[in-house]
Amino acid sequence: MTDYASRRRVMVDTQIRPSDVTMLPIIEAMLTIPRERFVPTRLSEAAYLGENLDLGAGRVILEPRTLAKMINSLEIGPKDLVLDLGPAYGYSTAVLAHLAQAVVAVEPDEPLVAEAESALADTGVDNAAVICGDMTTGAPKHGPYDAIILQGAVEQLSEAITDQLADGGRIACIFLEDRLGTCRIGIKADGYVSWKFGFNASAPVLPGFERSKEFSL
Repeated sequence: MTDYASRRRVMVDTQIRPSDVTMLPIIEAMLTIPRERFVPTRLSEAAYLGENLDLGAGRVILEPRTLAKMINSLEIGPKDLVLDLGPAYGYSTAVLAHLAQAVVAVEPDEPLVAEAESALADTGVDNAAVICGDMTTGAPKHGPYDAIILQGAVEQLSEAITDQLADGGRIACIFLEDRLGTCRIGIKADGYVSWKFGFNASAPVLPGFERSKEFSL
C-alpha cells in the first residue's frame, strides 16, 4: 500500500521549503491535504512528483512548487475572498481554502467540477464553491476578490478578470511569451493593476486565454 503521507513530507521538504515559500499555512496545507485525492486515478502514483500533471486537452495540474510560490506571493489571509480559475480536480482550491475565508473556483469542464466537488467534500473543505463556467469571465457576481490565481498560463489577460479584483487585491498569473513562462504578481491600486516579476514557471495556456490572432492578407 502506498504511503502517501510520507510522499507528502518528501514533497514539502524537497520541493516547497527550498523554494522560498515562507507562509506556514501553505506548508501545513500541503502536509495535510491528500493531493492523490485531487488527481485522476491513473495519476495517483505521480501525485507528488515535481512536475505538471498532464490532464490532456491542454490542461494540467500545476506542479506543487509553482502552485506554492504563486500562493505565497499572494499573501492570502484568513479574511480574504479568493477566485481560483481552472482548478481541475480542485487541489489548488483546497490549499487556498486552508488560508482564506472563502474560495470561489471556476472550472469550464463539467465532469471536472463534479470531481472537484467530491474531493473537496471528502477532505472536509466547506469554505469553497466550484462553479461550472467560462474562466475568461470569472465569477463577478461573487466578487470583488482579494486575490485571484490562474491554474495555467495565459498569453493575454482580459480586463474582465482584473476588474474583479478589489482595490488592494493581488493576482498571480503565468504569462507565456515565445515559449518562456514567467509568473507575475499584480497589485490593484486606484483601479489599475501594476505587475512585477515573480519567478520563472511553465504551463500550457488555459483555454480562452490565447492571444488573439491578427488577420492579415
